[in-house]
This record gives sequence, C-alpha cells and structure tokens, in this order.
Amino acid sequence: MTVRFASYRIGLYVAVFLLSGTVLGLAAHFANIFLPHLHPDFTIFALLIPALTIFVFLLSLQFAQPRTEAVSLFILWTLWLAMAAWATDIIGSTQCDALTSETMPTKNGEIRQKEYCYEMKVIQAFSWMLFVLFSFALTILIALVNQAQRFGRPHIWREPIQELGWFHEMPGYYNNHQQGMVQYPAVMYPQQQYGYQMPAVYQIHQGPGGPTLTQTV
Repeated sequence: MTVRFASYRIGLYVAVFLLSGTVLGLAAHFANIFLPHLHPDFTIFALLIPALTIFVFLLSLQFAQPRTEAVSLFILWTLWLAMAAWATDIIGSTQCDALTSETMPTKNGEIRQKEYCYEMKVIQAFSWMLFVLFSFALTILIALVNQAQRFGRPHIWREPIQELGWFHEMPGYYNNHQQGMVQYPAVMYPQQQYGYQMPAVYQIHQGPGGPTLTQTV
C-alpha cells in the first residue's frame, strides 16, 4: 500500500467512524425516550445501520481485499441511502427554528419538537454525507483496481488491499527493510507501458571494506 493510499483510507475510516458514531448516539437517545411503542421502525433502523457500519469497518481494518471492501462499501452505500431517504421523509422541509413550545409524546412524558427536529436534521445530514462518502470510496476503489490490473496484477481483486497503489503509482510498492537491504517487491510489471519505467533494484551490502551498492534490473 502506498503512503498516500494508506493515509486516504485511514482518513475515510476516521470520518465514517465519527459520522456513524454521532448518528448512533442520537438514535440511542431516541431509543431511550421512544421505544418500545413509539416510532419503533425508524429508531431500530437508525440503531442498526451505524452499528453495522462501525463493526464492518473494524473488521476491514484487519482483514480486507479489494473484492471484500467493494462489497462492503456497496452494501453500506445502499443502507445509508435508505437511511437518508427515510430521515428526509420524516422530517421533510420542517424549519426547526420556527417551532417554539410545541411538544410530542415520549414513553415517559414529552419532548420539545424543536429538540427532536434538530436531532433528526443531524441524522438526515450525516446520513447523506455518509452516502456521498461511500459513493466516492467505491468509485475510487474500482478505479485503483482497474489501474493495478493494467499494471500487470490481474488477480488484484483477491490480493490484500495493502497491494493497491494510489493514482499513477504502481501497486505493491512499499519498502522492505531487512538485513541491511532496501528493495522493491519482486513483481513483474510491463516495462514500457502507460508511460512508466520499472525502476532498478538497489541492494546495499556490508563488506570488509565498507558498504557497497549494487544495481540489478
């Protein structure tokens, strides 16, 4: 995995964790004041989707291939689209600041509609943001896999996702530091294709007269 790809992937995961955690917290508040008899369908759905998202991404941090990541992103993309559309259907174009003293029933009393409206607006906005994030992530992942296949990795879909490179960077290019040697992985790429030249492999050897540098092609 190139440094840029690793950084951007971690950045995506952090953003998803923060947004999903916020939605999960608001849904937990709704569950506390509404369940089991008031608004059960949306409240339970709003609990399950962010919890599933966090669980899937925690697994993907440890075990992921491009094909498994693509399937996960597509499923979550669909679920968050449904979540955003449902929240939009419930809250619609309601102006929260126009609400004053109106209240709505809860299982233990009442809650101000203005407070409920603001929380629903946050769930709506964050759900759409997550939908957009997953759209970009899935599109970029497919583009990077296609690029890796052009660079001579036809089976990249089932290889570790760490093998992917960022745009215009060959896949599998990470440094190995072992026994005083710095080299690139021994993977064959097209030598003269798409404007890229396979770099030479340099090896540093420690000899009696000091370190020597040898080059192999």
